[in-house]
Amino acid sequence: MLPKKYLAVLLCLPCLAGWANTEEANKSARQLIQRAMKEQGIPGLQFAVIKDEQVVLSETYGLANVENHVPATRTTLFPINSATKTFTGVAMMQLAEAGLVDLNAPVSRYLGELPEAWRGIRIRQLLGHTSGLPDIVDQTGLIGGGGEREAWQAVKALPMAAAVGAQFAYNQTNYGLLAQVIARQAKVPYEQYLAQHQFGPANMPLSTFGDSYDLVPNAATIYSYSPRGTLAKDDDHRLSRWIYDMPYSLWAGGGMQTTADEVARWLIALSKGKLISKAQLRAMWMPEKLNSGADGDWGAGWPVLQTAPARQVAGIGGARAAFIVYPDEGLAIIVLTNLAGANPQRLIPQIAKLYKD
Repeated sequence: MLPKKYLAVLLCLPCLAGWANTEEANKSARQLIQRAMKEQGIPGLQFAVIKDEQVVLSETYGLANVENHVPATRTTLFPINSATKTFTGVAMMQLAEAGLVDLNAPVSRYLGELPEAWRGIRIRQLLGHTSGLPDIVDQTGLIGGGGEREAWQAVKALPMAAAVGAQFAYNQTNYGLLAQVIARQAKVPYEQYLAQHQFGPANMPLSTFGDSYDLVPNAATIYSYSPRGTLAKDDDHRLSRWIYDMPYSLWAGGGMQTTADEVARWLIALSKGKLISKAQLRAMWMPEKLNSGADGDWGAGWPVLQTAPARQVAGIGGARAAFIVYPDEGLAIIVLTNLAGANPQRLIPQIAKLYKD
């Protein structure tokens, strides 16, 4: 019989092989990220890789603010924009588990003063963007020609964009209503609910809310190479500030600022069943069904990229922040940037492949 010291070495050989494979994947991931930053001219970036409920890589590159040469760090806050909807999805599942919300109930059970055509829309249809509601924003921002109050009055006066449940159509009205439901049922404002029930339990002390107009300490400045319509030479390729507006009543659809490390801790807490049960987690990631019986594009707050042979769900926001979860493979990748148009959701599958091979 082998001595214990040799037996221990033999037993650890698979662990060493796994560690070596991860280190090789990490090396290749760094190269992919740095190449993408150079090719796209991304000023600053955070990324993290989760494998089997452990963060195996977390790094930051570049500048949080170009004009003042402020480096990005692991505590720099990046806006995740529409990826905030994933957190709202978790909040609704938490309220459902607590018996405070029925996802199959009409929104009118929880909110009064709704147009008649809106009253029968189910909560789950708001989450999955199958409500048929008109959008409270257009290409120029809030509709209505005024502030948030005028925008809500304007959108409620519009006809339905589609029959309830007939099709998937992404819009911000859905999540503005969900924020109101959360505040009504939890008896605290939306942002306080998230702080108490997600940021706290998942150890996310830096995460907060705000946009370009808010004074958020340690927040990355957002940039773009989009043309501004001037006559300046090479304007199409000139880096400039990207100003974005996220009104308070729409924070549930896109107002969050956070870090890759804090999103990673949140995803691990989700995976371990610390925020919602694993049964609720699986239900949240199932596509919402249309009236035809076909799958919609989203589950409860999450784009569903793939259901078979292995699931893929995501949070994607502002063409500059994304995370993709591969729950059947124990993998998740987070990439946050401060360049509008970086579209990191296109890069993440290349990174993920390194950890699957």
